[in-house]
Amino acid sequence: MQLLTANEADIAFRRRVRTIMEWVPPAVGTTVLDVPCGQGFYLHRYFHVEPACTVVGVELDAEVLDRGRRAVAPLGVPLANASIYALPFNAESFDAAICSEVLEHLEDDVAGLREVRRVLRPGGTVAITVPNSNFPFWWDPVNKTLEALTGRHIRRGPLAGIWAGHRRLYTRDALRRAVVAAGLDIVEERSFTHHCIPFSHNLVYGVGKPLLERGLLPQRLAREADRHEFASSTGSSWNPMALAVRAVGWFDRWNRPTEPWARSTVNLALRARRPL
Repeated sequence: MQLLTANEADIAFRRRVRTIMEWVPPAVGTTVLDVPCGQGFYLHRYFHVEPACTVVGVELDAEVLDRGRRAVAPLGVPLANASIYALPFNAESFDAAICSEVLEHLEDDVAGLREVRRVLRPGGTVAITVPNSNFPFWWDPVNKTLEALTGRHIRRGPLAGIWAGHRRLYTRDALRRAVVAAGLDIVEERSFTHHCIPFSHNLVYGVGKPLLERGLLPQRLAREADRHEFASSTGSSWNPMALAVRAVGWFDRWNRPTEPWARSTVNLALRARRPL
């Protein structure tokens, strides 16, 4: 699994990938739903590890879905344009589901999880990750300072940080309540990514992502930053992206697979199961 995140500059995404693929391992004959699938990053990784594992993606945003379809087109992975509240599948269709960084965007997170539960087979697993309301100061110093001084935060623009486009961040108890209210059983919980480069979220998502999506990065930098190029490094070790990845790796060596609950972290993760 280390290879799948070797070129990744987002230190928290590294840990999310490893956690999700541990909880929902790619296996022959297994059917996995990724909702929302975004541009197909997890679909691409699952196919890379085990092509005989059936992966299906669902994305509501038509523009994002179009980019995802182009990215995974050579793999033959199906993607559907649909809402998490109305998944276009029969009940009990999937062995597992991935809900990574989605609940914080939903008006009704419990309703979204209930629909995921509906399409899971009895005993099926769902791997969930959400942003932690107790996030590290250096991950997003702007919002951490604003929250401490004014109780407010920035939701849009390059300074939005961890709050970008989110309705809420989660405490451990809030996430547990939503999962239980949706009729799912909690199996395992984690809290991870405490050590990070200052202004990590702003640099990766406020600056890097817009430049990449608008085609404004030089090709050698764009290839290093493209998550669909995860299997191998494509540039010089002195490429700025390669240097950033090495810096991220240095910080990440201090992080644990799961941190003490009182410690600030970027993400909370929870593995749940549809009751038998």
